[in-house]
Amino acid sequence: MITVLFFARLREALDCRELRLDYAGDVAGLRGELARQKGEVWGEILGDDNIICAINQAVATDSAVVKAGDEVAFFPPVTGG
Repeated sequence: MITVLFFARLREALDCRELRLDYAGDVAGLRGELARQKGEVWGEILGDDNIICAINQAVATDSAVVKAGDEVAFFPPVTGG
């Protein structure tokens, strides 16, 4: 079981803050699994090249492995000044 978190505009667009999911694989596969389970809108939003993923609070690439107990977060790019 993993915990998946969504932040900022992703949370609003998906109307979801957090979900738990049985999943083991890479980040790209997780994006695909969420799209398959939740629908086309999820696929479009999570498929955006600008969406950042973190596993256990460390930025991760699409090839990073997700395993049981991990916390995976998706969020848009952040700017500051």
